[in-house]
Amino acid sequence: MSSTNTKAPKAGGGFFGAVERVGNALPDPTTLFFIMIGLLIVVSVIGNALGWNAINPATQKEVVASSLLSGENVRKLLEEMPRTLTNFAPLGTVLVIMLGTGIAERSGYFAAALKSGLRGAPKTLLAPIVAFAGCMSSIAVDAGYVVLVPLGAIIFAAAGRHPLAGLACAFAGVSGGFSANLFPSSLDTLLLGITQGAAQIVDPNWTFVITDNYYVIVVFTFVVTAIAWAITDLVVEPRLGPWGGGESTNPESADSATQLSKAERSGVFWGTVWLVIPLVALALLAMEGGPLRDLVEPGEPTIAALTPFFTALVAGLAIAFFLAGLSYGICTGRYRTDKDAVKDVNDSMSEMGAYIVLAFAAAHFIAMFNWSGLGTLLAISGAEAIRALNPSGPVLMVLVMLFTATLNLIMASASAKWALLAPIVVPMLMLSGFSPEVTTAAYRLGDSATNIITPMMSYFPMVLIFARRYVKDAGIGTLLALMLPYSIAILLAGMTMIAVWVGFGFEVGPGAGVTYTLPGAS
Repeated sequence: MSSTNTKAPKAGGGFFGAVERVGNALPDPTTLFFIMIGLLIVVSVIGNALGWNAINPATQKEVVASSLLSGENVRKLLEEMPRTLTNFAPLGTVLVIMLGTGIAERSGYFAAALKSGLRGAPKTLLAPIVAFAGCMSSIAVDAGYVVLVPLGAIIFAAAGRHPLAGLACAFAGVSGGFSANLFPSSLDTLLLGITQGAAQIVDPNWTFVITDNYYVIVVFTFVVTAIAWAITDLVVEPRLGPWGGGESTNPESADSATQLSKAERSGVFWGTVWLVIPLVALALLAMEGGPLRDLVEPGEPTIAALTPFFTALVAGLAIAFFLAGLSYGICTGRYRTDKDAVKDVNDSMSEMGAYIVLAFAAAHFIAMFNWSGLGTLLAISGAEAIRALNPSGPVLMVLVMLFTATLNLIMASASAKWALLAPIVVPMLMLSGFSPEVTTAAYRLGDSATNIITPMMSYFPMVLIFARRYVKDAGIGTLLALMLPYSIAILLAGMTMIAVWVGFGFEVGPGAGVTYTLPGAS
């Protein structure tokens, strides 16, 4: 697909132009992470000296601000530096997927398959298709970040539209819609499992089912898709201007003839066959009794047994894309020996060098932030502030959303934040008459809104690297200006959704209402 190394369009006027100018005036993202590490060290020393502390309601243990210059933390930093990088959650996923998508892209398979599939398709429907696919990708955990975000850019470029608009649309669907889906996923099990532990502080008999937030995530899927469609077509792409194309990093250009040669058509056919075969094999392994299927308790939804299958999709997609690209390259004569294919794999992985450097800095900031205890203290203090305000009804849920969205800017992990917040807000709201299910739904809507505008989100640096394939000087400001309209719209839509749900007392899932009555209450 066509890629370019042209300069970013000049930031225009208005609010988003100002965001881009200010953001791009910041240092390189890697440098920025190291600066924030320095500031974090200073704050940790001050917090430790002043004795900042709080009681973690999950463990009932005191949390104290820990100086990152203490002997224990300095030793941990030096001893665990290699593990800190290799344990960085997105790193393995990104590198494994790129082994497959790299050869599928460079062989020309993506370009030819998209050209064939998009022939005659209305350009106006690309945005909702990409956004909807992004929302649905959360069923495969984090694979959507590595597969769909760059693919969104490729699809738009293939249709002669600006690739950064496609990248932004896909990112909004994948990350802004991470809690949106037409099916319950492993994320439901993870978050509702944390909710259960918190709810049992008040009611030891409370248990969750995986569909407790099902109605909310289904509606949210269509809301995020509609928002991404509207923002992409009406705000982001007009601001980017027309796409001029540029230097290609692929053997095929998006501006080439729409007709495929006989060899290319053969390559698309056999590439697609080999794309499907590993995915079918993966599905067979998830059949009853298969190694990618767990046993479930009676009454549990069948989908809960498929957690290993969804986790294995990362490896399955990598294999599928690799075989598709290899098959296409052989059919078209691009790969005459194994060295040709290996060279394309090597070239695609070389682009990940910048991401690995970014990952090193980001991984250490996140790890050191956890070691300092400052994130835990901030989460506890914020939740206690909500408790002190003692609001009621829809306002209370909107406050939960807003606090979650704000905390998300510095603490992006959905499960880590909820593990800290749930033991405070879930019992508090149960005692105020709100069900654990609706509180979890409010948290998820707030968490979705700001994932796409924080460099602290572990995939944000990777998305910036993808953007630089097309615009070499794209900076943090470029990506922030692209994503901020989506973030604002998703936040406002989520606030409206939760206010309506609570105000009208709708169920958030089958049998999961908004209100909660304490056991024994008359």
